[in-house]
Amino acid sequence: MDLISTHVCMTKDIGVHGNLFGGTMMSWIDEAAASYACMYCDTPRMVTVKVSELIFQKPVKPGQLVRIYGEVKHLGNTSSTLHIEVRKHDPTNGEEKTTTDTQIVFVRIDEDGEPTPISERIKEKFKQTNTLLTH
Repeated sequence: MDLISTHVCMTKDIGVHGNLFGGTMMSWIDEAAASYACMYCDTPRMVTVKVSELIFQKPVKPGQLVRIYGEVKHLGNTSSTLHIEVRKHDPTNGEEKTTTDTQIVFVRIDEDGEPTPISERIKEKFKQTNTLLTH
């Protein structure tokens, strides 16, 4: 998985129970994943279509670092499915603990917001990468 974003949990990000507010985490995930999908597919026009279940497995406290990792799991004609994993990171020892993970589907769109195909070059790159990983 690729590291795609890092955040510091600040006081302004805390909910009523003293942990990182889930809505803030969701926003960080969507923004990081969308940027990653755009970079991977060589286009500035990728939109979120579906976010799978999010289960907040561990709390994030103020001052903790949050690292978001991403990996392309599937490329369709116009869509890209990413696996996203969020980990809290301890810079003193490098330890990371998964706090949540999800799958997000993005669709490439044109100027009018209509789905448009992902280039064959990108699809071929994806196939080659996954062939190398399975051998």
